[in-house]
Amino acid sequence: MEKIKIGKIVNAVGLKGEVKVYCYTDRKEQFEELERIYVGQEAYEIKNVRYQGNVVILRLSGIDDRNAAEAQKNRDVSILESDLIRLPEDTYYVRDLIGIAVEDEADQPLGSLSDVLQNTSQDLYEIKLAGGKKILLPAVREFVISIDMENRKMKVKLPEGLLDL
Repeated sequence: MEKIKIGKIVNAVGLKGEVKVYCYTDRKEQFEELERIYVGQEAYEIKNVRYQGNVVILRLSGIDDRNAAEAQKNRDVSILESDLIRLPEDTYYVRDLIGIAVEDEADQPLGSLSDVLQNTSQDLYEIKLAGGKKILLPAVREFVISIDMENRKMKVKLPEGLLDL
């Protein structure tokens, strides 16, 4: 079964082996619902979850002191695909959107979705145009008309002049 990256261990916390995890998802509370995570290829049972601002602090089985926690620094945190939560309608995982064909209102192909930037007030869709140029489109209903996951197509309305930049 495929593993999905959901974060990265960025540091050790305290002396009892806790690790600080930078979470790649917008729902850090999911760690409370998980029984285990994978650090690299190794599975660890989650013993405790707490928060420090926007990061997650985890106590994992088998990591019982600061040295063991520090040894995990900069390692990816993953879960099994089967542990992903079911999303509400019209909500998608970024990994499922990447590569989807993008077309304009007149059904003319523009290119494909190459990335989703999530560090702004709203998500931005990076669209790689047929000629290799990339544009950013706010992921809002005003510009995203429809997403058809079954046929892997996204229909968009581009703001006037965007292609001229």
